Amino acid sequence: MAVGSMKKCCCGVDVHKSFVIAVIARFVKDEVVFSRPVRFSTYTHGLREFKEWLRRNNCYEICMESTGKYYMPVYRVVSDEVFHVDVVHPKYVRAPRGKKNDKRDAKRIADMYMRDHIAEYSLIPPADILAIRDVARYRRKTINTMTAEKNRMSNCLTVSCIKALRH
Repeated sequence: MAVGSMKKCCCGVDVHKSFVIAVIARFVKDEVVFSRPVRFSTYTHGLREFKEWLRRNNCYEICMESTGKYYMPVYRVVSDEVFHVDVVHPKYVRAPRGKKNDKRDAKRIADMYMRDHIAEYSLIPPADILAIRDVARYRRKTINTMTAEKNRMSNCLTVSCIKALRH
């Protein structure tokens, strides 16, 4: 897929809470050509449109910032056996001061990814491991919430001069 150390075609994605901006970079006749930036919703239907847009443009290598938790739905919908998605920490694709906007960010990510100028990618575990981690986190949070409520009830009874009987 690479020309020398450059990819033939890839997509840079700037991820936000409610939308993504995507730019495709192609290596054509010894130069890099960028598509116009396209905005997609982060609702499932929008992410499916994004994936179909990538397919129509024969672009199967994608790079995006790991912006908080907002990249996760994008990653989960787009990543499969056909599409290769790399997630990168924002510090590796940070814009120079005064040069930041969504369209430029997506273009810069595409350009850096195409030229292999990104220092390090995030390790995203397989889907089954992600599911187990989600369930384990939810369980831990539920237990912590129950414990906090029991402690609040105990404190309320204590300050009200009511003691629970212990057997």
